[in-house]
Amino acid sequence: MARGYMGKILNVNLTTGKLQEEALSEELCRDFVGGYGIAARLLYERIPVGADPLGPDNVLGFMTGPLTGTPALIGSRYVMVGKSALHGGWGDCNSGGDFGPNLKFAGFDGVFFSGISPKPVYLFIENGKAELRDASDLWGKDTNEVDDILKARHGKETVASCIGPAGEKLVLFACAINDKGRAPGRSGLGAVMGAKKLKAVAVKGNLPVPMFDEKKAQELRRKYLRESKGFFDTLHTYGTCGITADSAMSGDSPVKNWAGVGPRDFPTASAISDEVVKFYEEKKYGCWRCPIACGGIMKLDSGPFALSARENFRGHKPEYETLCMFGTLTLDDDVQSIIKINEICNMYGMDTISAGAVAAFAIECYENGLLTKRDTGGLELTWGNAQAIVALTEKVAKREGIGDILAEGVMRAAKEIGKGAEEFAIHVSGQEVPAHDPKFTPGLALTYMLDATPGRHTQGGELVQPPGWFTAYDKYAYDQNSEMFYKLRTTTHVMNAAGLCMFGYISYDIQSMPDFLGAITGWHGTLEEIYKTGERIDVMRHAFNLREGINPLTRNMPGRIVGEPPLTEGNVRNVTVDYRTEVKKYLELMDWNKATTIPSEAKLKELGLGFLAKDLAKVKVPASNLLA
Repeated sequence: MARGYMGKILNVNLTTGKLQEEALSEELCRDFVGGYGIAARLLYERIPVGADPLGPDNVLGFMTGPLTGTPALIGSRYVMVGKSALHGGWGDCNSGGDFGPNLKFAGFDGVFFSGISPKPVYLFIENGKAELRDASDLWGKDTNEVDDILKARHGKETVASCIGPAGEKLVLFACAINDKGRAPGRSGLGAVMGAKKLKAVAVKGNLPVPMFDEKKAQELRRKYLRESKGFFDTLHTYGTCGITADSAMSGDSPVKNWAGVGPRDFPTASAISDEVVKFYEEKKYGCWRCPIACGGIMKLDSGPFALSARENFRGHKPEYETLCMFGTLTLDDDVQSIIKINEICNMYGMDTISAGAVAAFAIECYENGLLTKRDTGGLELTWGNAQAIVALTEKVAKREGIGDILAEGVMRAAKEIGKGAEEFAIHVSGQEVPAHDPKFTPGLALTYMLDATPGRHTQGGELVQPPGWFTAYDKYAYDQNSEMFYKLRTTTHVMNAAGLCMFGYISYDIQSMPDFLGAITGWHGTLEEIYKTGERIDVMRHAFNLREGINPLTRNMPGRIVGEPPLTEGNVRNVTVDYRTEVKKYLELMDWNKATTIPSEAKLKELGLGFLAKDLAKVKVPASNLLA
């Protein structure tokens, strides 16, 4: 068995209660690395076409990578995978903290859940031994409470990934939470967890991760720790909140539900950024063995937005996405309210990107008379109304009143509200768009449309790149950047599959990734080989969607995010992203059909995915004339 892996996964049938171990082959690990790479290959076979995301045929997975729980910088990540409840295609999401490494220390590289339990359960794993346990007493409790109970029951070393009431109530953008504030947030997999009556996965163990050359891995760690660059200093000092104000002014962060301009509509952006946020930080903290330590524990004891006064409670510092989606997007400049919103989303288990988007959507509907005070249960949903936004967030988490409609996400909520509400629903195929604007970073338009999980800013593109890698290029030269996008997207897939953190990826030299993979797994590959491996993972995830009849070229692209029509003020004024040219050139490079996006048979064989050719020759994917 390859080094860097525990060598096995656990399959759990929640309907029958049967647990079965399965060995991972070295070939599977070598070809797909880990994380959502291995998961995409396995679930392509295990989730039947047309499966209901909230039904028993969906398979929900928790997967680590070969660098998770090792000296690699920063090997703290795990992913959740499955068919998305939010957008209906391949779903994955990524989280740091302590859960990923401890899942491996407990003896497994991953766990996959099929079926639906007849009653609430949680899985407990300790040093290779696993059992399903009754979670009836945990059902209805928030994620902080569950974390405390499981630590008291199984020992303080226990680490859990669990859902709160939002997941139980099938909020379609619900997510799991680990370490009381780390979230695998996107794709609505918390709702899948809730539908399966799976409250938590709790792990505990001290088994060593096998390594090819541990001494070399430690040497590499010491070497690269001395060579931090890129965003390291900003992330170490502030975390991601350090860029909020600048992003609002530059046009990177969307403003006023994507229709506004920072300098005009939100000149007070500095009130929810860097030093102001840090003022409420009681202490810094980091994920497992992380040198950046971007996280913070917050203290807010008084006022209308005071954090919960509870023993062992940990209020977490809001990240950039939370600050923007609930701040710049809604024009709320009350930082205390956003700290409180972050607490609500963590306790109930909700993705703050989608939650902030539905709040801004609701405000614009209210402003235009599509929602009334009667609809909102008395809430004055006006721009910047901090009290109302906090209250609305809790209504969504509990599915109360208007919150029950908004808990379906902006796409479905707009259809329910009608009267032209679709104009204000900013999403790609049902998944709300994060707080990075393609008019400022044009490559994001390609990523938002083409990635197997739509509307994701962490899936490659020039926004996420190692320091100094691509510095001299024209970001608006839409027909010239395909090779750069290819390298950035494929290395990002390997980074995610290996269990590395994006913040390490953008703070250390790109060569650190093949170096650590070589020392830990024994696979001494080049960057060119990493590109090809990342491409294989990309195509495997894409094939899952093609089999479901999903052609990304038929996805909606909201005019507001690409400048159709363009803004007339601000740093990205007069910009209309020519994403069609961008996508066309990229598909040519990838050798995907420009009407169906089906990879050519030659490309599939080149990637060692020839087995897909027969399946994809039969799929019924609607052709698109977008690029004609």
